[in-house]
Amino acid sequence: MAQSSDLAAVVLQALSASTDSCIEDTWEFAISGGHDHAALVGALMSLQADAMTASEVRQASFWELTAEGKEVAAYGSPEYQVWKAVPAGDAGISKADLEAQLGAPLVKIGMGACMKVGWLKKGPQGALVKGSDDVRDTTQDKLRALEAAGGALESLSAEDAKELKRRKMVTQIMRKSFKVRAEFRNVLMQMGFEEMPTNRWVESSFWNFDALFQPQSHPARDAHDTFFVKDPAQAVSVPADYLKVVQEMHENGGSGSIGYRYKWKREEAMKNLLRTHTTAISSQMLYKLANQEGGFQPKRYFSIDRVFRNESMDATHLCEFHQVEGLVADRNLSLGDLIGTIKFFFERIGITQVRFKPAYNPYTEPSMEIFGYHPDLKRWTEIGNSGMFRPEMLRPMGLPEDVRVIAWGLSLERPTMIKYRISNIRELFGHKADLGRTKRAPICRFDI
Repeated sequence: MAQSSDLAAVVLQALSASTDSCIEDTWEFAISGGHDHAALVGALMSLQADAMTASEVRQASFWELTAEGKEVAAYGSPEYQVWKAVPAGDAGISKADLEAQLGAPLVKIGMGACMKVGWLKKGPQGALVKGSDDVRDTTQDKLRALEAAGGALESLSAEDAKELKRRKMVTQIMRKSFKVRAEFRNVLMQMGFEEMPTNRWVESSFWNFDALFQPQSHPARDAHDTFFVKDPAQAVSVPADYLKVVQEMHENGGSGSIGYRYKWKREEAMKNLLRTHTTAISSQMLYKLANQEGGFQPKRYFSIDRVFRNESMDATHLCEFHQVEGLVADRNLSLGDLIGTIKFFFERIGITQVRFKPAYNPYTEPSMEIFGYHPDLKRWTEIGNSGMFRPEMLRPMGLPEDVRVIAWGLSLERPTMIKYRISNIRELFGHKADLGRTKRAPICRFDI
């Protein structure tokens, strides 16, 4: 397999040789050049990071054989296997002997289909005999043709697609993840947001929890909800003066608050963990904003990156997922500004059914959960949290009294599920995602 640098050179040469300086389809380019598509995409991403190419993400929809469909493509449909197992002649075979030979589940499925189309019939003694000496397994033919066509949508007629879907032999796949990440980022940048640096997954509990005015006794800080790091277990340092002010706020309060009235522990704040939200980055950016030379200036920040929660996986939960974090720091902001910003963002990405529910967060007040309606699951799905950062969080940083910060954290995968009508979040991300689907998807167009 060619190295990424070699593939990058191949891409640049192809772009230079092209009359329109363009590679139309990375999948076709990979096939024609004998390259691994996943490796090619990796090389393209490196070129894009160096600002040598620009990309337009493509969407690909295709048919994919299910496990049952793959078995039929390899060994034949249940009805064909049943027909084939019945000996020629009038003697036939009993159902019991057929089940012993093929297994009762396969016979149960295949025998009814055989009788329906006349491939089998009942003999004089009740045995099963062939109703036709020559049959063709069109189901297997269709599935093999579909595989040969790479799952192309046009390779199945509407009638065949309906039948194969009914029999759970094929499913329609649409690869959307790369498109969504670019789309979310572009929308936020068009709204005037600057991207925050989020390349550090390990954070101290101080920035992840304490700086956000989240008490050390909060359930979210328990090992059942958070992945703590064993080595190194403790952070090296945090700003000493700021740490003391945060400790004072937790223990005794300030800015109209009485605090939490408990003994705050430095060793607890210094524990390293896999960040549970990108708000750990937001807290650091706000601290820098409050202490920059020249005084406070209004800012809009966002990030899109991975976070980690010690949760059980199900159709709408992952223990590892992407979070879209946004905040606006300005003077005299209100809850109406927050609602308007979030609604505008979701409208721009095509989700119009959004509603809010009052909630509690230790570092925002007021706080709201954000819900989007999933048309296939037919229910409202929580897609994020939002609120106005509390004075107990902002004042220790040094932000002026009249500065308000509205903020939200949105799961990337859940809005994606709603927008593209995906029922199970594990189809998007994680160890159960289909890598074959990723390799097959023609995802990028690159221009110089």
